[in-house]
This record gives sequence, structure tokens and C-alpha cells, in this order.
Amino acid sequence: MKLPDGPHTPPLVQLINVLLRPLETLEENAKLYGDCFTTRITGFPPLIVVSHPQAIQEILTADSKLFDAGQTNQILHPLVGDYSLLLMDGDRHQSQRRLLTPPFHGERMRTYGQLICDITEKVTDHWTIGKTFVARSILQEISLRVILRAVFGVDEGQRFEELRRLVSKILDTFDSPIKSSFLFLKILQKDLGSWSPWGRFLRQREQVDKLIYAEIQERRQQSQSSSDDILSLMMSARDASGQTMTDQQLRDELMTLLLAGHETTASALAWALYWIHKQPTVKEKLLQELESIGTHPDPSEVTKLPYLTAVCQETLRIYPIGLFTFTRILKSPLQLMGYNYEPGTCFAPCIYLVHHREDIYPQPKQFQPERFLERQYSPYEYLPFGGGSRRCIGMAFALFEMKLVLANILSHWQLDLVDHRPVHPVRRGVATTPADGVPMIVVGKKSPTSKPLQSVIS
Repeated sequence: MKLPDGPHTPPLVQLINVLLRPLETLEENAKLYGDCFTTRITGFPPLIVVSHPQAIQEILTADSKLFDAGQTNQILHPLVGDYSLLLMDGDRHQSQRRLLTPPFHGERMRTYGQLICDITEKVTDHWTIGKTFVARSILQEISLRVILRAVFGVDEGQRFEELRRLVSKILDTFDSPIKSSFLFLKILQKDLGSWSPWGRFLRQREQVDKLIYAEIQERRQQSQSSSDDILSLMMSARDASGQTMTDQQLRDELMTLLLAGHETTASALAWALYWIHKQPTVKEKLLQELESIGTHPDPSEVTKLPYLTAVCQETLRIYPIGLFTFTRILKSPLQLMGYNYEPGTCFAPCIYLVHHREDIYPQPKQFQPERFLERQYSPYEYLPFGGGSRRCIGMAFALFEMKLVLANILSHWQLDLVDHRPVHPVRRGVATTPADGVPMIVVGKKSPTSKPLQSVIS
């Protein structure tokens, strides 16, 4: 089988480039080899990287029986376990997806609106004028509290303080390109004791497991739960055969929600604050729109604001947190873009390269929210949450949270970047995040009764 051309450097060198220079490597390869190229990196089969919307549409809309995707996510197995939705395929995936989707949509999701606003105010309430902070760290605290409250119904108490601390520590295990290599290279996944990186990760994961299983057991001992948190809904749900989820299944899905449900949102929010304060015209338009709905708007009103929505969309376009959709493994012969592929071929639709196509997004390196007010993009031209049957089930929730957190912070505080030099993405685990987390300074606080801002910077 003839594969599309691609870089001819050794697989280990390609892996190093993927870890240290992910965006630059993608752009260089796309420039050299076009909309479809083959990469070979250590520890993985050859990957066909696809960035043409029509080809991506063919992949994402194909019969679900044509591709498997779960087994390609084994890189996440140490984090999420055997029974995570991310690692499932076929009927099992569809059944579990139907079970987990309802809490993130419709009226149930909207019940989280005031909760998100309250948590944002609680976390930022201790800010003082002149205080500096790292945006991503603050936003991760907010988003982790939100997902804990949504999943468990509470985020306070000794168990949840410990859970919040440990989940953050686990994610910090892979918080740099070098540390991320532990996920990509199985040879590094050796338990050499608590002092070793992987050994420390395993012990932290074991502590998290104990806390989660303790919560599950406590819930099972309760005769009847009237709670509407996600764990309660998951425990009461039954599959087509009438079976409820086992403790192990609950644990793995909870880990998936905790790890994927806040880390990505925090990075996206940090990027949003960066771009808003990097471009004064964007900030001015956004503040005018927020002022137009008053000081105590209903959360649902906030989420309908067109310019705020466009800012969030452009944030996820220019630097999508995930650079690829889930990789698909072909199960039957397929012809695509002039090539005949055999079963076993791995396709990696590239979100980042699609989002930076000049024929779709003129001046793609520029942050221009107006794009999304002027044009409607197809799900194969704009896909920050992936697509097809594997699209992120938390997409609506993440956008909902992004809008409310941004609106809350910008309506109460005046901030500025500590350094106005360009910020670039760096790898953090399997995703990307703004380098240094976007350091910011509190310039002023809005009075609840008047528009002028108290300021220490003229």
C-alpha cells in the first residue's frame, strides 16, 4: 500500500519535534507535503495527517463501523483506566455515550449557570489591586471546582479538598513537553519508587482512586438519592440490558470527566483572557456588550451574547487545545484523496491545520472574532471539539462555562497582561496550553453601583 509522502527523519526525531515543536512541525509538514501526509513517530503506527475539510468530512461522517477510535487513545489509559468512554468502540461506545450525554445538555446543564458564576466570584474575591496572578492557575481552580460540583454535587470538605489537590498534581505530572514524553513512551512508564516521576504519578493516582471509591461506596449505602449531580445520575442509569455501572466503570468515567472536564477549559479561558487584553479593540467591544445587559444578568442571557460567543469561538480556532480529533483506525478498504487505504491504516484529522487554512480563514494568525459574526463555518472547517460520533460530549458545557467565567471576571475586574510580548502554545500532556500560563495583574475593581474603575495604572 502506497501512503502519502511525509517527513523522512527518524521516528524518534519526529517524536521529539511533536513534543517540543508541535505547531511548527505541523505547519512545516503541511507546507512541504500538502493536505495529507504521513508521519512516523516512535511508539505509534504510521499516521495519515489530514487537513482538507472534504476528506475530514468523509472520515467523520462515515459509518461508525468503518473505523475504530477507542484503541488509538491508549496513550490516555494510565489516566482514565479500562472503562473510560474515550477508550471504547462500537456498540459499547454508543451505549455509554448515550448514558453520559444528558447531564451536559439542555435544562440540566443550565442549572449549572449560577453555580459557575458563584464559584468564579468566590475564587476571585480575594484579588486586590496590584496583585499579580497566573491566569491559567486561577482558571484551573475555577474549572476544577465547577466540575467537582457538577459531578459530585459538592466541592467542599476534607475529601474534596484532597481530591482537588491530587487531581491538580496528577495533571502537573505532564505539565511540560519533556514530562509529556512519559505518556508517549511506554519505556519511561517504570515505577522506580515514589521519588521517580512515574512512581510518584502512580501513587497520586492510587490516592485519587481511594477518594473516588470512598465516595461511590458512601452513595451506594444511601437508600435513595434525590441529588441531580452527575454521579447520582450515572449510578441510577441502566444500560439496554438493565444493568447499572460497576464501581470500576464509575471510577473510570469519573476520572475522565475530572481530568478532561476542567484542564482543557482552563487553558482555553487563559487564552481568551490573553487575546482580550492583547487587543484593546476586542476588549472594548466585549465590555460594551457586557454593559448592555446590566450588572446582574441571567446566565442564559450572557451565553447568548454574539460578540462574547465569537470571542470564545475565535479563541478555540486560533489555538485549539487539542490539535487533532481522535485518531481513527480503518477497518475496511477506503479510497480517500486519491489513495487506496487498507484496513489498519490510522487517520489523524488535524484540527489545528484546518483552523489555519488561509482559504477558509484569511490571515489565520490574527485574532479576529468578527469572522464568526460574518460567516457560518461547517463542522469540517471548524471543529475545536472534534467531530462525528467521537465529538466531545462536554462541548456545550465547556462553551457555557467559558462565556460565564469570562463575563463574570470582566464585569467585576479590570486586568492587564504583565508582559505584552506574544505568548506561544506549549505541550501539556496530549494537549497544548499557553506558555507560562499568562501572567496578569489586577488593575482595578468595578464598583457594583457605578461604571468607573478604580485604577493604580494611569
